[in-house]
Amino acid sequence: MSGHSKWSTIKRKKGAIDAERSKIFQKLAKEIYVAAKSGDADPNNNAALRMVIEKAKGQNMPKSNIQSAIDKAKSKNATDSFDAIMYEGYGPNGIAIMIECLTDNKNRTASFVRSTLTKRGGNLGTDGSVSYLFKRKGLLVLDKEYEEDKLMEDIIELNVEDFNVLDDSYEIIVLPNDFISVKEALENMGYDKFSLSEVTYIPDNYITLDEEAKEKVLNLIDSLEQLDDVQNVYHNLDI
Repeated sequence: MSGHSKWSTIKRKKGAIDAERSKIFQKLAKEIYVAAKSGDADPNNNAALRMVIEKAKGQNMPKSNIQSAIDKAKSKNATDSFDAIMYEGYGPNGIAIMIECLTDNKNRTASFVRSTLTKRGGNLGTDGSVSYLFKRKGLLVLDKEYEEDKLMEDIIELNVEDFNVLDDSYEIIVLPNDFISVKEALENMGYDKFSLSEVTYIPDNYITLDEEAKEKVLNLIDSLEQLDDVQNVYHNLDI
């Protein structure tokens, strides 16, 4: 699996300027709020909330921000309600795109997503048009300060689907249901320097484009990510 492309996209986000990072934290807070409001506010009893918190930690979201989102969901005044929607479509050169949203106005979100795709050379598809090209997986990225052979030896007994050695990190792929248990097992073995830890969508294959075409797709992805209702954008572009 060419997992480096997903991680390259994440690194672009992690290196964002302060204004962009604030927007990322706002979106993570919305995910935490929804997960906490729809289930137990204790992450130990709410797997969905736990996974979102792990994702937030991977983006270096402050603990106070995480707790604030949980407290807001637990409040008697928690009246905000959001629907989860996944849009599917294509970017320039047939790049497959899935757009994960949380919205309190489906018509507004659909309009913004459609117009953004159209303006940037893409188009909105029907349900199932590209989702079959992706698999939902747990993605754990460790800093490369750990010894490779030792790490491979330690994870052999864990429920790991794939292990990739990247230029500056190690990438561990697991099934979503094994995400928490594998992460905890790694932490118990002393592997706790995660650059990223989240359940995400990873494409079965990546498409390689020339630099000019790639830039058009990245501009589309950036434009979609700027929309307030868009939480995540998944694609099969080889970055």
